[in-house]
Amino acid sequence: MEKKYFVLHLLPCRPDFAQTMSDEERSIMMKHVAYWTVLMKKGGVVVFGPVFDPKATYGLGIVCVDNIAELEEFIANDPAATINRYEYFPMMAMVPDPQ
Repeated sequence: MEKKYFVLHLLPCRPDFAQTMSDEERSIMMKHVAYWTVLMKKGGVVVFGPVFDPKATYGLGIVCVDNIAELEEFIANDPAATINRYEYFPMMAMVPDPQ
């Protein structure tokens, strides 16, 4: 089965979220980082992290999955999805052949 790539945008609940997180929100975001780190180690995530856009910081990830249901499961189980929202789009990724 051919893998599918998607770009994910984690959109904050407010424009200054990265600068004004409460202790509870910061705890959720630390769990978010741990969650995506595990997925990365398993091979489902190519890259993820914050983007410091001057208009507003947001999260970005590129994932490699078998199907959209797997992607939606990643998102549904992300602790950050309880306070922020996701958008995702298919991507025609150009990646090196595994050696």
